[in-house]
Formats: sequence, structure tokens, C-alpha cells
Amino acid sequence: MTIGVAVIGAGMAGKSHAAAYRVAPTLYESTLPDLRYVAIGDINAELGAATAKRYGYERSVTDWREIAADPSIDVVSVVIANSLHLEVVRGLLEAGKHVLCEKPLSDTLESAREMARLAREASTIARIGLTYRRQPGLAAIKNWIEDGTLGRVLHFSGRYWCDYGCNPQGPMSWRYQGPMGSGALADVGSHLTYLSEFLCGDISAVSGGTFSTAIKERPLPLGAVVGHGLAAVSDTYEPVTNDDYASYTALFPDCAGTLEVSRVAAGYPNALDIEIFCENGAASFHQDTPSQIRLYLHDDEPGKNGYRTVNLGSDHPYVAGGLPMDVSGVGFGQNEGFTFQARAFLEEVAGIDEERSLPRNASFDEGVHNMEILAAVAESAANDGKKVEL
Repeated sequence: MTIGVAVIGAGMAGKSHAAAYRVAPTLYESTLPDLRYVAIGDINAELGAATAKRYGYERSVTDWREIAADPSIDVVSVVIANSLHLEVVRGLLEAGKHVLCEKPLSDTLESAREMARLAREASTIARIGLTYRRQPGLAAIKNWIEDGTLGRVLHFSGRYWCDYGCNPQGPMSWRYQGPMGSGALADVGSHLTYLSEFLCGDISAVSGGTFSTAIKERPLPLGAVVGHGLAAVSDTYEPVTNDDYASYTALFPDCAGTLEVSRVAAGYPNALDIEIFCENGAASFHQDTPSQIRLYLHDDEPGKNGYRTVNLGSDHPYVAGGLPMDVSGVGFGQNEGFTFQARAFLEEVAGIDEERSLPRNASFDEGVHNMEILAAVAESAANDGKKVEL
């Protein structure tokens, strides 16, 4: 058995998927079948060709339909603008491909629900990548909650601050267009939202929804815009129609928490910070030091207790066998999450038992649930922060 792999989208996240499939067979035991790296698809021919060459894929194409029509391709990652997900995923599933789609699932809740329906009816596997669930530090905190080390959650606090949109001369792109809630909330707030539920359980209601568009217009680019990067721009401006900043309060089974996201937080390129307070102590995760977490336990000796730094290593989730140097103090970051995600997807496609695999990737139904929460936040914000039940 050989699994043919393709990635649609050659931008920043697309490269992460392309690289992850290359590394995935080297993780843990050698249980995966042979892989064939067939194609990278991107409408930007130059970018697609460069990405295919960089990561050792056989060719690049500019039309995703070529990937759908290729019988040698079995697995496809979809890493393109959210508004294109439905059309492309539909075509791939109809062509009998296994699909791993980036979050959020789509640009509208209606489209996301249709994608979930297609996935339920498909003969192949369709999953959404919720990559941060595979951060060893966050997985360790979840384990400590469940095994009683930390115990029941009393209070959640999370923020995801980024600065990719802080420059007013940053070019207009699809990221800045769409309804309120499709900006920072969808882009990075989707991550923070599923992580809050990963640690605290399902959200039952949201309130206090707040949006702000700090930069009202952006210049049109003179050429292609890749990822979050700057590019040459024209003198023509178009309005930004979605949110640069968003925040809300969430109600979980045992606690409440606040979530705050921004794409205009200058000086914070990728600052995911989570603090969780529990009946037996507390823990925190900070993306700028992802191979460490902070832990506080009540049972430490009075006068000497306080937060300690835990260096993540082979005693923690994903690390043992998941890194070439799988000991504490070596360090790792966000890229490894994509490799764990790709490994889990390939294991499922190959039919490897769950007991011998990494945790499965999330279903499209879970992707819809994530978008339902974001839609509730948008409804709250549109109604002066009113409480919205889920």
C-alpha cells in the first residue's frame, strides 16, 4: 500500500502541512505505509512550484481539480481561503479523497454545516486540523485536570494576541474582508475557543461579545499577497469590514472564563497565553516558550510554594518518540503540532487501530460546533453583549 499525498495551498500554513507529511513517517514506530508526495496546488504558479521543490513533491498545479482527478492521490490537505473550502472539499470528497481541512471550517456557518453533511455521507475520511490540541504543554495540563493533579477547573483566562495586522500599510487581502466575526475572531479566536473547551468542557453560553476594527482601510496590493507578509501596495484603499479585535466571556460546565484576541497587538507576533485555575492549583501555557509550562500546586510547603517552571520532555504527551531529541531542555514549537496532526491523519487513513495511534483529528461536526460558538459571539456583539445560549 502506498498513500499519495497532496496539499492545496502553498502559503505559510500550506507549507506547514507539506513539511508535516514529510516528517510524519519518522515519528514513533514505523507503522505507516509508504508515502508518495505527489502535488502542491496553488493559484500562484511560482509559489506552488517553489513549495513543491522545497518539500520534495513531484509537481505543482494551479487548478485544484487536477488534484481531485489524479487517481494516485489519496490524501489532500486544504489550506486556502475559508470562503473556498466548501467548493474544494466537496470536489475532493466526490473524487474519493481523504481530506484534512484547515480551521475554521468555512467562512459561513451555512457552508460549514453543508461540509459536515458531505463528510458524514462520504466514503472517505474528512477531518479538521485543531493543531494546538497537540501542543505537549496543553495536553499535559489537560491530563493533570483529568487525573486530579489540578482537578476541577474554577476559572479560565485566555488571550491570543498577534501583530500581523498592526501596520496600516499592510495590504488588503481576504483576511480583512467579510462580516464582523470573520477577522481576528475566526482567524485566531477559533484556536482559543477550541482550546478553552479542550481544557474546560463544552461552552453553554457566551456574553459580552465585543468587536473593534482599529484600522478602517487598507491599500490594495500590486501583486500576490502570501500569508501575513507585507507587499508592494497601490494608492487605492478599500475598507476593512471585519474585526481586528474581539473578546467575550464563556460559560463552561464548572466555571466561566474570558477570551480575548487581536491581530493588531504590536510586538506580539504570535502570543497565545492560557491560564487555568483549578481546585488543586493552577497552570499556564505561553506560546513564546512552548516547551515549558508553569505549574502551581496547593500542597507545596507553605512559605515555599509558588509557580514552578516545568521543562517538557519524554514524560509528557507527544514528546517521547515524537522528536529526534525527545528530552527536556531541547525545545520545540508550533511546527511540531502540524507533524503530530499529519501523523494522526495518516494513521487513520491507513487503518491503524486507535490504540496504536495518536488521538484522532477532529470531525467536521466539531468544526461546525466551533463556528457555532463564534457565531454566538457575533450575535452577542451585535446586541450590546447580550448572553447567547448554545
